[in-house]
Parts: sequence; C-alpha cells; structure tokens
Amino acid sequence: MPDNSGFQLDGVNENANNIEQNGDGDVSVQIPKHMDENPYSDQREEDEPVSDLIYKIDDVPPHYMSMFLGLQHYLTMFGSTVSIPFIVCPALCMENDDPGRGYIISTIFFVSGLVTLLQSTFGCRLPIIQGGTFSFLVPTFAILSLEHNKCPANFATEGWGPDMSPEDKSEEWMRRMQEVQGAIIVASMFQVILGFTGIIGMVLQFITPLTIAPAVSMIGLSLFPAASALASKSWPISLLTIFTMVLFSQYLRNVEIPIPWKKSSGGLALFKLFPVLLTILGLWGLCGILTASGALSENSPLRTDSKLNTVANSVWIRFPYPFQWGWPRVTVAGVFGMIAGVIASAIESIGDYYACARLSGAKPPPTHAINRGIGTEGLGCIMAGIWGTGNGTTSYSENIGAIGVTKVGSRRVIQFGGLMMIFFGLFSKFGAFFVTIPEPIVGGIFCVMFGMITAVGLSSVQYVDLNSSRNLFVLGFSIFFGIMLPQWLERQSDLVLTGSDHVDAIILVLLKTSMFVSGALGFFLDNTIPGTLKERGLLAWREHLRPPTSEKSTLDKRPTCTYDFPIGMDLIHRLKWTQYVPFLPTYKSPAEKKYDQ
Repeated sequence: MPDNSGFQLDGVNENANNIEQNGDGDVSVQIPKHMDENPYSDQREEDEPVSDLIYKIDDVPPHYMSMFLGLQHYLTMFGSTVSIPFIVCPALCMENDDPGRGYIISTIFFVSGLVTLLQSTFGCRLPIIQGGTFSFLVPTFAILSLEHNKCPANFATEGWGPDMSPEDKSEEWMRRMQEVQGAIIVASMFQVILGFTGIIGMVLQFITPLTIAPAVSMIGLSLFPAASALASKSWPISLLTIFTMVLFSQYLRNVEIPIPWKKSSGGLALFKLFPVLLTILGLWGLCGILTASGALSENSPLRTDSKLNTVANSVWIRFPYPFQWGWPRVTVAGVFGMIAGVIASAIESIGDYYACARLSGAKPPPTHAINRGIGTEGLGCIMAGIWGTGNGTTSYSENIGAIGVTKVGSRRVIQFGGLMMIFFGLFSKFGAFFVTIPEPIVGGIFCVMFGMITAVGLSSVQYVDLNSSRNLFVLGFSIFFGIMLPQWLERQSDLVLTGSDHVDAIILVLLKTSMFVSGALGFFLDNTIPGTLKERGLLAWREHLRPPTSEKSTLDKRPTCTYDFPIGMDLIHRLKWTQYVPFLPTYKSPAEKKYDQ
C-alpha cells in the first residue's frame, strides 16, 4: 500500500498560460525526508514543500485543459478496467462472440464514470478515479464454481453448441450474472454501513499489516489459472506481450518523448503513463498485420477478425440501465463470500486516500472524509450490482500515481474523466471492439498485472520485523493454507460438511475464497499470538495511517473547502447535531479532538 504521510504543497501556479514554465516535463516525485528515517521512530520531521504542482486539488483548469487531462486519466484506467470482463465472462459461460461481452464492457465504464463523479463531488472529494476491482474476482469465481453454476466440461472448446439458440445462450450467462449481482449488492451494504456509521475508523486498530499482506496478495496468486489459460493459447505472443509490458513500464519509464511544440526542453513520459495501453495497441496491431497478410491459420487464437461478428451484432448506442440482465438473485453463500472482497477493497482504499491527498496538494483527509469515502465506495458497488457489471468499484492507485507524474491534482480534471467514461460507455460498438483483442495478449498482460497485485499485498510486510519467527509463521502459513484449502475443496465435489445444503454452500464459498481464508488466518493469528507492537509493525503502521501529529495546529490549518460539500455547508454549520454524524464535514473523531486541545 502507498505511504500515507502528508506534506505541504505550496507555490502552485494557477495560471494555465504558465504551465510550460513550471517544469511541465519534470516527472519526478519528491519524497518527504521522514520516509528515509527509521519507520519505528515517533519523531517526524517537518514536511518539505513542493512547488511543482501545476494545479492543486481545488484549482479549476480551463475546460479545454480539463478535457484533455481527463482523457488521459481515462486512458490510464482503461487497461485495468477492460481486463475485468475478459476474466469474468468465460466464468459466466459466455461464448467469445457473444455481443453481451461488449455490453458488459460498456456498462462497467458507464458505472465507473457515475461513481467517479459521486466520489469526487460528494464522497471523500479527492481526485480519485473509481473503477472495477480485482478484489471481487476471487469470491466471484467461488460463486461461479458452485455445482449449479459450472459450465459444461467442453465449453472452452465447443461453447454451447450450434443447437442452442442465441436467446437460450443469453439466458444461461444472465442467470449466473444475476447471482453475482445479488451477492455484490447485499455485501456492499456492509461497506456502506462500515463507512457511514464510522465503524471503519474504529476497527483499523485490529487490521494489521499481517492481515492485509496475505489477504491482498492472494488476489493475485489465486488468479494464476486465468492468466495461464489465456497465455498458453500462444506462448510466443504472450511472452512478447510480457516483454513489451516490462520494457515500457520498467526500463523505459523515465524516457521522455520530445514534443516539438513545447517550449521547455522536457517531453512526455509516454511509457510511464500508458504502458498497458501501448502494449495492447502494439501487439494488437501486430496480430492485425499477421491476420491481414494471411500468416495465421483460420483457427489461430491470434486472429483479430474471428470476433468481428460481435462488433457487427452490437448496436451503435446503447444506454445501460438498472437490472438490464434481470432481477438479481441473492444467495447467502454468495453474500458471505463477497464480503471478503468488500473488506479487502475498503482497506486498500484508505491508503489511497492519504496518497491522493498528498499528491494533489490537500491536507491529510480527516476522519469524516475517510468514512464518507468508504461509504460512497459501498454505494458505488451497489450501483455496479444494480447495473450488472459483474464486479464492484474501488479507488484506482494507478491514477493516483498519474497525479504525481503529471503534476495535476485538480478535482475538476477527474470529474471530466468521469464524464468521458459515461460518454464512451454509451457506445456499445466501442466496447465490443475491444473484445477482438487476441486472448494470448490479454493473458500476457494478466501475468504482469496479477504479479503486481501480489507484490502490492506483500509490500505491507515492510512495517513488520521480518527477523521474527512469529511474523514469518503468520505470513507463511496464512498464504500457504489460503492456497491449499481452496484447491483441495475444488476437487471435493461431493463433500458434505453439515448435512444442510444451504449451510454447506455458505461454508464452501467462504473456504473456496482464498483471500478470505488467508486474511482470516492472518487476522486471527496476528491478534492472538503474543508479540510486541514494534515486532508486529503496529508502531510504523499506525504512523503510516494517521495524519501528522507533530503540530497541534495541523487540523486547524486544514482548508475547510477541500473536504466540505459543494452545497449546503451553511446549514450543516448551523445545526449543532451534525458534529456527531461520522460522515458530515463538521464531525471530528476523538483523536482529532485531542489534537485540537
């Protein structure tokens, strides 16, 4: 998870005409001094000022500039978002040429745009893009692996067969989608409660690095079958995809492309901004050339014209609407499994809030903003369930990183990006067009992305003492057992645990969700096995999460307009009882009240 320490950002030039004079080509991100200090120290040095932001969070760039920068954020989140339907649709028993794939892609962008506008305007009010989350994939696969949801044994090669009508094929995947929708909607209500009641702030003291590390890392580790299945269809192209992705994102990340019309000597860090998009476009174009030249056989998985009928069968404009796949069906087993994904997504987002505030020139988010942000993400997941994206929504870390690179932290830019997601989500052919990406390319992208997700989870152990055998046991056993138990249960199709079909279904979904198994084990073992706060990493972890406390007046100096609602603040300030509502801007947690004393 990202570092959450806040630092002051001053001297921002708000004049769009002076952008090129303010280091437009500078893509470096200044790191506060205290990050180089002992993480277990309670002393924090004065934050270093940063003067190279072009637009801070409350600045309003010109509309033409906001539109261009918003498009950049859309392209940054595109790769991760479009990959989710590629993973979910085969598990829904949806054939490759089914136009429903394009409709789901359009829907997920449409809902992501709506939730981005909601979050940046009334939620935490930070410039954070909201999009699909990998945290929901593991419980989704657990639901779809239940006996009544499994695809036919030969579905991957033969599909549903020529005898089944298109209407019956749609009915099959919609039935499965309805069960996933029901689980997402009900489980996300739990996240709404966590946020808007303020519970999330109270339980943070029990959620430790050794809880987060195994839970989040299992998101990536448990998805290796999906990456392997796609990549194995053509390893040469998949390996070339991996090579290109690594080349762009790692070796060429600091290479700037000169822009002739720029006055400054710097250029655009194209490879650092768009490694996923450039990789997909490059390999996609290569496969297109091979297809057009006749170098590929008719049955080659690399052909780009094999799914053109999906594009042809899609309508130009289609407005996604609630319950478009039918009414959701709620199963207790599905809800309990999905709650594990909800919790993991909420925990990840807390760190994103602090990082985004730091990079966009805002003070660290107060408790009410965090509570409201988590609650709003829950509402966004409910919306995703109602519209039927087959997934939820969460904060996108890659777009927060883009703020540090582009030096643009304006909330207005993110709102323009949300509008573009909605606009492109209305064009079904646009979404269907990306279904023609050859699957080995997608598999290669997955190999890199899932590895990064695993690494993000493991990065939480930087706060704990890895020389402690206690910590090594908790971490190693939680990860190993989280992989082993679900794999064993997959082979036990006739396993009877309690004799009750409903109770057995609940238990099996939970135990087949590797993220839940690893996270629950890490939570239980780390909070019950004796260990010092320093050994468990809690001193550094709590310092990492809380706002800076070296100055008693830090909260007093926070600009109230940043986290206040855009409307209605006069009324809220007049009503005394609003200070007790955990998600309203006048609320202060006990810790914040202590700082004010």
